[in-house]
Amino acid sequence: MKIRVRFILKVIGFCGLPGSGKSTALEIVKDLGTIINMGDVVRNEAIKKNIKLTDENLGQLAINLRRKGGDEIIAKKCVDLIQSSPSEIVFVDGIRSPYELDVFRKHWKFPLILIETDEEVRYQRIIERARDDDSKSILDIKSREEREIGFGLLGLIRKADYVIKNNSTVKDLKKKIRKLIKDLIKNYDFL
Repeated sequence: MKIRVRFILKVIGFCGLPGSGKSTALEIVKDLGTIINMGDVVRNEAIKKNIKLTDENLGQLAINLRRKGGDEIIAKKCVDLIQSSPSEIVFVDGIRSPYELDVFRKHWKFPLILIETDEEVRYQRIIERARDDDSKSILDIKSREEREIGFGLLGLIRKADYVIKNNSTVKDLKKKIRKLIKDLIKNYDFL
């Protein structure tokens, strides 16, 4: 009988307000592990239901999923994705509530990193990046932000274990985030 030895899964969460630089930070460290994007769970549900991928539609779908399945439904769907990942290191992008954090912490030690950016900088970044599902005006951006705060994002932010300030350049973010992630991988007690 063959015994399969499984490595210790190192799962690290990222949170922050829209436009803070979570996706950029993860792009910088993607060579170190697998990225599970919580927003992709919502986008995949939208595709299954043939819903157009707009910020408004995805936001409403996320609200509906949480109403039907509870505040932790999206995190629970991510747990399956994480457990089936072949990677020893998994980064979870887009955690939005303490309920979701609790789901992950039932399974793993799960350090949480907050990417923190000033409001003006965040709004400018969202307008400049022009993703298909991004808000197009300051009013829409504020509406999205309020929706995510309604999910419990501010409560989650207060629970972050590490904070990366991101008001500067991508080069500066790269230096900070790679140093932190490498330190966590090497020294954090994931057991």
